[in-house]
Amino acid sequence: MDELVALYAEGDLSGRVTGTASRSAVRSGNLPHAATAVLLRDERDRVYVHRRTETKDLYPGMHDAFAGGVVLAGEDPVEAAGRELTEELGVTNCDIRPCLRYWYADAYASYLAYVFDARYEADRCGPVVHQPSEVAAGWWLDLDELIARLADPTWPFVPDGRATLDRYLRHTRRPGRSAPNR
Repeated sequence: MDELVALYAEGDLSGRVTGTASRSAVRSGNLPHAATAVLLRDERDRVYVHRRTETKDLYPGMHDAFAGGVVLAGEDPVEAAGRELTEELGVTNCDIRPCLRYWYADAYASYLAYVFDARYEADRCGPVVHQPSEVAAGWWLDLDELIARLADPTWPFVPDGRATLDRYLRHTRRPGRSAPNR
């Protein structure tokens, strides 16, 4: 099934939808769209990191710290964030908090990134269960260890995830803002 994806005005942070296209057209034409990125953190403030399957249509086999994906036609980004978290990692009922929004673009993707963090509590959110077509493996990692691994440019980590994590950390660690471990 080729999903219908909402197209967005490139560079416009307001989230104005300009049309729709099939997922395959978005990928092949690198069309401007929106995508969610949800950083899942547990009660010890560890981050859930996973390795993408080799069959993913974007950045296959690389590591990522965000569950997320395209915003479908007619879908609200907050709903998309919850849907993606459930689809990829199998968790539900997590507190999801919007954090920031920015445009990401490289040779393979151009999208308005809706960035969220989610608090994972096993008794409320259920076990982490990978979607076999998207997630090959996953584990909890201390944030400092993740940052140390990201310092190695040869570690196969999705480029948009590197950029998003950098922005997320700058956003959540600004003076006057609460720390990510709510």
